[in-house]
Amino acid sequence: MCKPKKSSSPNSIHLRFSQDIKLLLQQLSQQPLTIGNVLNITSERGFSLVMVLLVLPFLFPMPPGLTGPFGGACFLLSVQMALGRKTPWLPRQIANYKFPRNFAQVLLKNLHRVTRIVEKITRPRWQKLAQNSFTWRLNGLCIAWLCILLISPVPLTNPFPTIAILILAISTLESDGLLMGIGYFLTILVTLLFVFIGYGLWVAPSILPNIFK
Repeated sequence: MCKPKKSSSPNSIHLRFSQDIKLLLQQLSQQPLTIGNVLNITSERGFSLVMVLLVLPFLFPMPPGLTGPFGGACFLLSVQMALGRKTPWLPRQIANYKFPRNFAQVLLKNLHRVTRIVEKITRPRWQKLAQNSFTWRLNGLCIAWLCILLISPVPLTNPFPTIAILILAISTLESDGLLMGIGYFLTILVTLLFVFIGYGLWVAPSILPNIFK
């Protein structure tokens, strides 16, 4: 008797990222969403998922006063990754932060849209690379550096490090070594962009007076 073939369509692939977002949406309908709750629900995966939750708002207009705390919390988690820590930890004040309900709903709905894109571009690939302990530390180091760039006072640049962080976090969550490679490449490009902007700001005071003479 022939065994039925397993479906290989994209819809049959249930990514951990998608499952976690659905779980968080269900929880939000019952009680306020806190960063600590996310960490409790997702365990080790909480590193990547919480970082996605913390940086995604940088792609959209944010409520005032959240840029520093969100970027700082993401930096703290990424440093723990770089040090090889597998269990995420945040100070109680940050872990108990309650996302404003309307803000959380918009955030998770946007994340739900992101999952539709993620399901098309990511899957477990190059797993020996993706699941290596050195790779875990390298991803944390790259994300920590990108967080520094993200919270730096350079106008109109938030989307660039944010996209690189999202790609590295999601590829870590899904054990996608190929997508990680793209994330490393974007990290280099974003760094070069900030170096170029920094150099421009450095030389501008000496060049502009000569231009407008």
